[in-house]
Amino acid sequence: MNDDLRVLPLPIAEWDPSLKNIVDDMHGSPINVHRLMANHPALLQAWWNFRNYSVDGGDLGRRKGELVILRVATRVRAWYEWGAHVERALKVGISREEIERVKQGGEAPGWEVSEAMLLRAVDELFEDYGLSERTHARLREHYTARQVMDLMAIQGAYVILAAMINTWDLELDATTQEKLPADITREQFEREYPRTPRKG
Repeated sequence: MNDDLRVLPLPIAEWDPSLKNIVDDMHGSPINVHRLMANHPALLQAWWNFRNYSVDGGDLGRRKGELVILRVATRVRAWYEWGAHVERALKVGISREEIERVKQGGEAPGWEVSEAMLLRAVDELFEDYGLSERTHARLREHYTARQVMDLMAIQGAYVILAAMINTWDLELDATTQEKLPADITREQFEREYPRTPRKG
């Protein structure tokens, strides 16, 4: 990348003082995606409550929220998102087998119906920018209107992050990589989900 276009994670010592609450929330160690966004203090500050809500899964809860985020990561081909949320998914009790199954989406055998529908809905939002009446009706057999809104909001939040991650080729935090199983690597993910450089 042309050095004039590169935006790098900002060292904490260079953060705007208005972001002290975020440094405190992260116990003095914001991760790379936050340090990238710290180049735009007003944006990071505006983002923060939405980030906290999304990462906790909103009304969907942590497990279902992480399934949504993992599926989004495969669709946007964002290694940083995948690696970070494999680690989070393992923390909330999602198994390695389930994590690998997310790659196959909601059609893969083994999901309970409610989670299969959630993953199918993620795909439909990417393909059609909204839910069909049929998909929406099937989702509502398992989820409230608020939970469906949270599905859409969480997906959108992680599409925004992926745009930044992929544009500036953000590196996964070393502390996160250390917590991942040895076979969960950038090289392995990018073999499965290669990004094709655009011309022009």
